Amino acid sequence: MWTLAKRVDALTPSTTLAITAKAKELKAQGLDVIGLGAGEPDFNTPDNIIQAAYDSMNDGMTKYTPAGGLPQLKQAIINKLQQDQKLTYSNSEIMVGSGAKHVLYTLFQVLLNDGDEVIIPTPYWVSYPEQVKLAGGVPIYVEGKEDNDYKITPDQLETVISNKTKAVVINSPSNPTGMLYTQAELKALGDVCVKHNILIISDEIYEKLIYGDNKHVSIAEISPELKALTVIINGVSKSHSMTGWRIGYAAADAKIIAAMTNLASHSTSNPTTTSQFGAIEAYNGSQEAVEKMRNAFEERLNIIYDKLIAIPGFTCKKPQGAFYLFPNVKEAASNCGYENVDDFVAALLEEALVAVVPGSGFGSPDNIRLSYATSLEALEAAVSRIHNFVDNKMMK
Repeated sequence: MWTLAKRVDALTPSTTLAITAKAKELKAQGLDVIGLGAGEPDFNTPDNIIQAAYDSMNDGMTKYTPAGGLPQLKQAIINKLQQDQKLTYSNSEIMVGSGAKHVLYTLFQVLLNDGDEVIIPTPYWVSYPEQVKLAGGVPIYVEGKEDNDYKITPDQLETVISNKTKAVVINSPSNPTGMLYTQAELKALGDVCVKHNILIISDEIYEKLIYGDNKHVSIAEISPELKALTVIINGVSKSHSMTGWRIGYAAADAKIIAAMTNLASHSTSNPTTTSQFGAIEAYNGSQEAVEKMRNAFEERLNIIYDKLIAIPGFTCKKPQGAFYLFPNVKEAASNCGYENVDDFVAALLEEALVAVVPGSGFGSPDNIRLSYATSLEALEAAVSRIHNFVDNKMMK
């Protein structure tokens, strides 16, 4: 009798699946469910990008490309990194993949041997630990405390480093918290990594979605030593509303990039050709639509944040980037009679018809994640329903 590979036994089922399935079931019954779980912009891809992709197909650009991406797209990425971060990379230091998730997966596969440890701050994006485990690695969690804006400190990092430590993941701006590391904070963490010769995986996918006076800093731009240790992960999914196009990239030491490209040649052959031409236009063309989308997200955040923290038992750090709110709702859940936040989330969907993502999936069981990548009207209605739900439960 055949059996599944043991590696899949180590995977943790997504905590969002039950909520998502239930939300779909309720919608199918004709109920007005408001979903705040979206991890993608609610804007269409800008017209100039769509046109560029369409033109490429009409020009016959529908065949295989190099496994690591078109030279023209690599050059567009090189130009972007020079312009935005003042970082200089060569063609051999860039690898384009089928979305940032695929690029991360490929990176872990070429970096990790069985038992190698990867330090992952919590809260974390749900796929980091699963991808580490699939590569035979061991996730080592470090709590980013709420009173430190969910960010880890150099002392915390130093404490968990062992002779098996291979890398640390830094996600700034963060999914799910929306928080941002400052240059000083990144330098302090980087000093620890240089001291121990630890690779830094810098996930910068939300780089263009930053609000107020905050500024994105890549840890690679702080010093040549840190650039040498850093693998930048980025792409067009969030910045240009191209989640379905599946184009991401890595910028790193040429040896790492060569290994990733070799592996990708045996797994995907190449990123989708048409999508690559769209991505070239995304980086080379007008950025007006990108800024328009960013402004819309910032407006929604500023309106909805005050309404959210007015809910009894909700505390929330105001996000500096991305498009998520990550309130701590432990007190609210308890006051409403629930033993844990997961039960609170389930009841919120059943009774208030609002679907949010439980924080347990991000390694933070006292929180929930709400996406404001949806209309302001839907956001205000959802937060109003949550507020009424909590008020009514507390009165009983």
